[in-house]
Amino acid sequence: MANRSDIECWLTDMDGVLVHENRAIPGASELLTQWRDDGTPFLVLTNNSIFTPRDLSARLKSSGIEVPEERIWTSALATATFLQHQSPGGTAYVVGEAGILMAMHEAGFIMTESDPEYVVIGETRNYSFEAITKAIRLINGGARFISTNPDATGPSAEGVLPATGAINALITKATGKEPYIVGKPNPMMFRSALNRIGAHSENTGMIGDRMDTDIVAGIEAGLHTILVMTGISDKREIDKYPFRPSETLASVADLLREPLNG
Repeated sequence: MANRSDIECWLTDMDGVLVHENRAIPGASELLTQWRDDGTPFLVLTNNSIFTPRDLSARLKSSGIEVPEERIWTSALATATFLQHQSPGGTAYVVGEAGILMAMHEAGFIMTESDPEYVVIGETRNYSFEAITKAIRLINGGARFISTNPDATGPSAEGVLPATGAINALITKATGKEPYIVGKPNPMMFRSALNRIGAHSENTGMIGDRMDTDIVAGIEAGLHTILVMTGISDKREIDKYPFRPSETLASVADLLREPLNG
């Protein structure tokens, strides 16, 4: 994608792009309003597999950002969609919360601890030794190991928390099996999002705040990539990688047609 003016559809990350610590980033609400007014197809993407799109829509609203649930695409939805194509009406043992459990249920999967086809690891704040042990034994018994995302840690008010990637690593150490991860940076999550809104990579832009997930996956999916500096990235972070985004902007406010005070 050579020119931003060619973009007809948008994908955007959530944390660090639209919100930061449950506060709206200046310009985010206005940009979403601009897209809605223009009839521009868009989806908000997140690797968070704890919450359903309805939950996330409500959380964003409390931050001052209006995003209807049908405009939110999570790693849980992407994972369930992928597995639905792999094994329609299949069986799975799922470790996670409402986001992944509901997505798998709506995709037609039967949840079972008895000889499932898949073990699916999602994010939760209530990982139990018993559930992880069950997952390890089922994988050793032949179940395929799937994970919603590779994020090793997640944020909290007290500091970082172990997240899905950390549990993936524990299970891999115990089984010798690596998971197939559907969420970012797997470009499959972007392709399923494009299918969701009927978009094509040639005319779609991706806005993110992380080089190692948003930008690399966007590049591999053939999208116009925009890195914003309102999340975790800075110039030193960018310089760590051999690839570059199509554009680097201070924030999503730079994508508004008019200045915020104009």
